[in-house]
Amino acid sequence: MNGSGKSTLIKCLNGLLKPWLGVVMLDGDNLSELNRQQISQKVAYVPQRSPEGELSVFDAVLLGRKPHMRWNPTDRDFEVVDEALCAMGLEKYALRPVRELSGGEIQRVALARAIAQEPDALLLDEPTSSLDLHRQIEVMNLLCELARERGMAIIFSLHDINLALRFADKFLLLRDGEVYAYGGREILTPKLIEEVFDIRVVMHRVDDHFIVIPTFETKKERIFTKVEVGA
Repeated sequence: MNGSGKSTLIKCLNGLLKPWLGVVMLDGDNLSELNRQQISQKVAYVPQRSPEGELSVFDAVLLGRKPHMRWNPTDRDFEVVDEALCAMGLEKYALRPVRELSGGEIQRVALARAIAQEPDALLLDEPTSSLDLHRQIEVMNLLCELARERGMAIIFSLHDINLALRFADKFLLLRDGEVYAYGGREILTPKLIEEVFDIRVVMHRVDDHFIVIPTFETKKERIFTKVEVGA
């Protein structure tokens, strides 16, 4: 749900915010005791909105190599950037200024920069929000491939529960800033979804995937209807 704390949680996992209680551990180390370069060598973060700048697309993605560079970029750095651009379908935009791109293209530049960072963990805050349906599936398939091939942990927040159901292995549901439920696909029942989102749903299996279909009836509407009928 909006305002439930998804972005705040991801920023805590990246060390941009400090949790009020508890600690975030990264490979056995307390995240708060690491500097930004140490964190950036292992964790990449893609926010909901990436600022438009005067950099070219190539240079913007090359920034993802900064945690690993000493002085000047190496041939290896350029190779990784080329691979990230191709993965996001951005090779033809490499020399264009980022500010000239559409919102969806800018989002793909941010994802390419994170991939070029070669992190152990990738944190994505609504990574598909600016993408059309085709690009959403394309990007999510690519992320799953990266997770399998590189052993990369990927944590993302999504509003689209069907997209999450199709691609995620574990689910953390937040409500009012607190963890409401956590577990595998088996926890996502119509009852739980109704409790978290205040709307009735039905679930159907299509091929090998479940899809969630809202009935467009909220809890408040049902309470109102009951009162009206009983009057």
